[in-house]
Amino acid sequence: MAQGTTIIPAARAAQMRGALPFWVSLAFAGLVVIAARLGGWALLLPLVSTHWLMSLLDLATGESADNADPDTPVERLFWYRLITLIWAPVQGVLIFGLIHYAVRADHLDTFERVVLFVGLGQVTGAVGIVYAHELMHQRTRLERWLGDILMAMVLYSHFRSEHLLVHHRHVGTPRDPVSARYNENFHRFFPRVLHQCLRSAFRTEAERLARKGRPWWDGANPFWRYWALQAGFVLLAWILGGWSGLGLFVLQAVVAVWYLELTNYVEHYGLTRKYLGNGRYEPVQPHHSWNAAHKASNWLLINLQRHSDHHCKPTRRFPLLQTYAAAQAPQLPFGYPLMVAIALMPPLWRRTMNWRVRKWRAMYYPEITDWEPYKTGRLPAPVPAPRQGASSAASA
Repeated sequence: MAQGTTIIPAARAAQMRGALPFWVSLAFAGLVVIAARLGGWALLLPLVSTHWLMSLLDLATGESADNADPDTPVERLFWYRLITLIWAPVQGVLIFGLIHYAVRADHLDTFERVVLFVGLGQVTGAVGIVYAHELMHQRTRLERWLGDILMAMVLYSHFRSEHLLVHHRHVGTPRDPVSARYNENFHRFFPRVLHQCLRSAFRTEAERLARKGRPWWDGANPFWRYWALQAGFVLLAWILGGWSGLGLFVLQAVVAVWYLELTNYVEHYGLTRKYLGNGRYEPVQPHHSWNAAHKASNWLLINLQRHSDHHCKPTRRFPLLQTYAAAQAPQLPFGYPLMVAIALMPPLWRRTMNWRVRKWRAMYYPEITDWEPYKTGRLPAPVPAPRQGASSAASA
């Protein structure tokens, strides 16, 4: 008995220590509050931290190829799950508390309020949407609702339908709006996905209802929930801060969505699944996502950079996501925080990524010589692979 009572607390302590780095997101919430309280140059703290501080920490902490046991029972993941469960109320208090505070704070002028909510938007994008992404993939009613609440706070609720029903099904094909095409710069990608994702999400939900003999306006359409939650948060922002508060709320939402789509842009840039003919594509493989093993940014993004495993096992919880070696899946030179900054500068992005995409194509699909149809969606008859397989040809 004595042995058992010492092992259990020790195991719980080990779980807490393992989960603790992923709680770094709370520090970013604190930085936003400090920025609001101090004003002036302190307003740059959230802006600088999400990109440059995390990139410096990546350099300091290095990379990690350690993999947890993927069969770890969910009961042992309590401290990992808890941070995703509490973030929705934390973010709600952060957004609406700051709206109430900022519009009444005499030490903040209009420009400073704008800078503050741009920084807040980076936090709700880099943390809130990433946590929503984790939650919406789970099967429990509570987690899915929390995911919906987080997405409604950034006025992008349809992301759940688009991500689960479109992106995961069609990733790496012309049918997926958020699989960035080779040579497509982010400034063209962003406006394209804004309208294409909304249309594809609504169309997919309407088609799903139609297969059950129901119209799109049926109460089972999740868009009613999306619209109701978003309208509620818009009204709350107006009540707390008037038109200025509503404008600040919309500003943080736009920045958060911008950050989300920057991340989407990086995750699959130029990577394409092979067309098999008759409207079919090969199954999703680890080599269809860009990965990064950088420790600090994986703490902030709860292992989102282990993106290949996420697409292979979409419901696998973030502590159990597996990393892949460079021979199995393409690797980014830096973590996502620095890569999204590079993505904002198209010439630098092309110099950084295009040769990597060409190397990837030669490694996995040496039989394909014309990639333009994969960009336009007008695909020809499939090209058979070499008998020895793409890997053998590439290694030769």
